[in-house]
Amino acid sequence: MTASKITFHRYGTDRLPGIRPTLVGVYAEVYEKEIGEDPFFSVDRFEGRLTGHSSRPSWEAVVAFDGGEAAGYAYAVPLPENTGWWAHMLQPLSEAETAEDGARTLALFEIMVRAPWRGTGLARRIHEELLSGRTEERVTLLVEPGHPKVKTLYEKWGYEHIGDQQPFPDAPVYATMLRRLATV
Repeated sequence: MTASKITFHRYGTDRLPGIRPTLVGVYAEVYEKEIGEDPFFSVDRFEGRLTGHSSRPSWEAVVAFDGGEAAGYAYAVPLPENTGWWAHMLQPLSEAETAEDGARTLALFEIMVRAPWRGTGLARRIHEELLSGRTEERVTLLVEPGHPKVKTLYEKWGYEHIGDQQPFPDAPVYATMLRRLATV
């Protein structure tokens, strides 16, 4: 597949019910191997995380469609003032690095591309579409330890590894990455 006929659609919390089955379906396909090996990656656990992430009114997703078929997506939300995001760092960061006000840092929770569209540059296009027009000064994300190529890709996109965290007791230890954004 090529990523040339791709269209991007934005969704907020108000439109989540209509796109939720697509998000869950793509997740189940992309994480098919992990779902069978680790309960943390189960579809039920993903749906729980999606519910939590999308409960914030500023939640936003960008879904890439090739014709009528979802090829991939990303979703994110700004970190609130009293976020727990930084509390799970294995080596704590300074207060200046972790202070949030609801508009400083965008947390990118998921980005995934279905197999037929991998290697086409679509992940980057989805990522940049999600970030376009954002007013936050930075974006953060977590990278699974079993995906060193993905970590390297994010580094090419301007992310820096700032430490590791384990957001849930049964979660893997993730590389925590941060990228500065140009202000609009």
